[in-house]
Amino acid sequence: MSVQLQTAPRPAAPAAARAAAAEFAHVAKTYTHPLFRSRKIEALRDATLRIEPGEVFGLLGPNRAGKTTLVKVLLSLCRPTAGTATRLGAPVSDRSTLAQVGYVHENQAFPRYLTAVGLLEYYGALTLLPPEVVRERAPKLLKRFGLADRGGEPIARFSKGMLQRLGLAQALLNEPRLLVLDEPTEGLDLEGRRLLRDAAAEVRSRGGSVLLVSHVLTEVEQLCDRVGVLVGGRLVHVGTLADFVQHPTKDRVRSLEQALQQFYVREGK
Repeated sequence: MSVQLQTAPRPAAPAAARAAAAEFAHVAKTYTHPLFRSRKIEALRDATLRIEPGEVFGLLGPNRAGKTTLVKVLLSLCRPTAGTATRLGAPVSDRSTLAQVGYVHENQAFPRYLTAVGLLEYYGALTLLPPEVVRERAPKLLKRFGLADRGGEPIARFSKGMLQRLGLAQALLNEPRLLVLDEPTEGLDLEGRRLLRDAAAEVRSRGGSVLLVSHVLTEVEQLCDRVGVLVGGRLVHVGTLADFVQHPTKDRVRSLEQALQQFYVREGK
């Protein structure tokens, strides 16, 4: 697997988006073990990271590396034990900035009694969009993601791939300044993955940023400007793909996959 080092030129970010899309400064998160209260679980350790406006950033790491915890901190789903984190220039405790974020999870948990149109109306209200804006955008997004003829059907009838497509439509509804993609290719066919790449490119073209959490290395190579590698709760590397595969190791590597394997082995995970 060869690394695609050529990326499209970044557009200039608008003045309102000059602040970091996301920034973590020495963030740690410790959980109490659910059975043994005296035992602590360190999910994140001294994580420092900045995601720039107009950047597509890839977050990689093995299972239980801390990727989900980092995303939860970013989305105000949990509080860091130590350190600070900001989202779109404001502390993550400022939930008003969540209205400018789009989020796609690998397993969508939408209310299954809603129709596709009803879901977009619901999320439009959550992100404070005027109803007339939702009515204008929803049909276009459903058509774009191949769901134009399913807008009035209950989500309970949707396949896994259709749910992921609907999730992409929902995440783009508010034209987010920050798009978080958490293992988004689960259940998507080749056309769905192309639509995913187009969605990331659209956000970037507006000066927005994308955080891609993925195990699919081809997607990371095609989309990302920089990558961060989490192992055991620690960010062991942050840099461009070129820097990553050229990172000094015992053996010279030629691919992202080889570089990741060496990091995992060296960190003992």
